[in-house]
Amino acid sequence: MPYSAEISRANPSCFVFLIDQSGSMENPLPGTDNRRKADSVADAINRLLQNLVIKCARGEGVRNFYEVAVIGYGEAVGHAFSGPLAGRQLVPLSDIATQPARIEERKKYGVNGNGNGSRTEHLVKFPIWFEPHAKGVTPMGEAIQQTVELLTPWVAAHPRSYPPIVINISDGAATDTGPVPQATALRQLATEDGEVLFFNCHISDQPTKPVVFPADDDELPDDFARTLFEVTSPLPDNLAEQARSEGMELPADARGFAFNADLTELIRFLDLGTRSGRLR
Repeated sequence: MPYSAEISRANPSCFVFLIDQSGSMENPLPGTDNRRKADSVADAINRLLQNLVIKCARGEGVRNFYEVAVIGYGEAVGHAFSGPLAGRQLVPLSDIATQPARIEERKKYGVNGNGNGSRTEHLVKFPIWFEPHAKGVTPMGEAIQQTVELLTPWVAAHPRSYPPIVINISDGAATDTGPVPQATALRQLATEDGEVLFFNCHISDQPTKPVVFPADDDELPDDFARTLFEVTSPLPDNLAEQARSEGMELPADARGFAFNADLTELIRFLDLGTRSGRLR
């Protein structure tokens, strides 16, 4: 059964996040109070990295079940960690845990437990590894090609591992030759457990309803969204089963694709996309 390999320090897996940093990421994300897409996506990625660290923490520290890369594409294409990790490519999770660029204090809201429904507020630590940027065009094809070059030696060195998952977040059409030929090459990379998984979240400025984990492109309103859907991998059975167990309505043959996700949907999409395999 493909996509069933256990993930361990001897056989880790990896994630690559491709983040659109073009000028249009200055525009507001759907479902927010005029908050820039760039800021909302950066928060989602930083929260996801923090959750991965927590997920892999054990008594002796954070285990290197995963390596992680973040590639930004806009004015330039390149590895996009900030601070001590700047310029690094695939980074072991233990290094991510100990080397954030900085730690912010954020307000967290809740509901008072006294039954009167009043809100509570307290400060929490929020590590930052990835900063928002929004400038330039959308060289998506180049970003995916960099990912192909990054993962080709990785899959050769880890033949028994759960295959890498690549998650691309973009708000516009590619301005180069991408994404079809590059995504095709990416999905041809494989370990013994399956092909590289390529998931896409397309954030449109069109005021249309979100479409998350579809099996076809019938509800997608534009050609580029349909193109991204076509190059997106189907969800492996174990991820689809997890989603259904949490109340998501997924059709058979659902793909790892989201269109016009608001911040809540985006975080939910990313969280599901990082639940690969069983940790040992």
